[in-house]
Amino acid sequence: MEKVFAIETERLSIGYSLKRGRQKVVHENLNLQLVQGEVTCLLGLNGAGKSTLLRTLCGFQPPLAGEIRLMGKALASYSQMNFSLTVGVVLTEKTNAGGITVYELVSLGRHPYTGFFGQLKKRDHIIIEQALEAVGISHKSSNYVSELSDGEHQKVMIAKALAQECPIILLDEPTAFLDVTSRIETMVLLHRLAMEQQKAILLSTHDLDLAIQMGDCLWLQEKGRPMACGAPEDLIMSGAFESFFGKEGITFDPTTGKLNTKKPTVPVGVEGDYLVSYWVGNALIRNGFCPAPVKAGQINIRCVRVGELVVTLKDRTEKKCSSIVELVNLLKFC
Repeated sequence: MEKVFAIETERLSIGYSLKRGRQKVVHENLNLQLVQGEVTCLLGLNGAGKSTLLRTLCGFQPPLAGEIRLMGKALASYSQMNFSLTVGVVLTEKTNAGGITVYELVSLGRHPYTGFFGQLKKRDHIIIEQALEAVGISHKSSNYVSELSDGEHQKVMIAKALAQECPIILLDEPTAFLDVTSRIETMVLLHRLAMEQQKAILLSTHDLDLAIQMGDCLWLQEKGRPMACGAPEDLIMSGAFESFFGKEGITFDPTTGKLNTKKPTVPVGVEGDYLVSYWVGNALIRNGFCPAPVKAGQINIRCVRVGELVVTLKDRTEKKCSSIVELVNLLKFC
């Protein structure tokens, strides 16, 4: 199926205009493509310019140079009304709307359709109810916004964007300040909406693990260098993640997709049950060992099942361990 580009940029420069005609350039020569039906995650360290890029793409601040196209049309050609029908924006900051109900807040997403007086018609109510149902928050529709948890509040803001019936949704740190369960729920929700409703969704995040798991495409951003864009797996295997996020004392492990504080150096062979092998590998890395294919001349671990780990030492003697703690203690003294 041919990809449809909801947002395209060509030689885009982002940053700020200063006094006396000077400019502070954050990034330049950006050629980006946001695809309909996909979740794209924007990743970068603090100060990389993620918020500047999002604000520029949604017209909150002008580009310094280059072109931005939304659904094939130049961003500059959009009226405020047409832009509202095309792009929904969800910011990190909580809205000061504690005194209205969930339903009333989501209904504000229908403003581009309701005219000057904002009178909701039958179709508007149907769209609002569908948006509430899509994010799983319809049971809270009569609650006041002030009564919601952070995760519920984020779902309501996404529902408001859905009520706009726009093909593009931009979110600035949607999982910030959420607990781990709410972060996962939010990312699963966004991925489902992208697939089922063919939305083009772009979100900035610091959550490396979730971005790798749930992002169809990643944009890696760092000041002073070109952005790297592509599928998470391609970026991992190409070394882009290590290049962008590996710092002194911190390395990116392509076998686990995680950042480590020290680079494992001692190889230990791991094979057997997939789940047990994964968590054995996790413990090995934390303790300075490097999970590797099984081979002669090194320590090897056979993960039979939970509670049954068979360790073959270099002298070919075997030891059985019933827990990962016991395994790690054994390895430390080998």
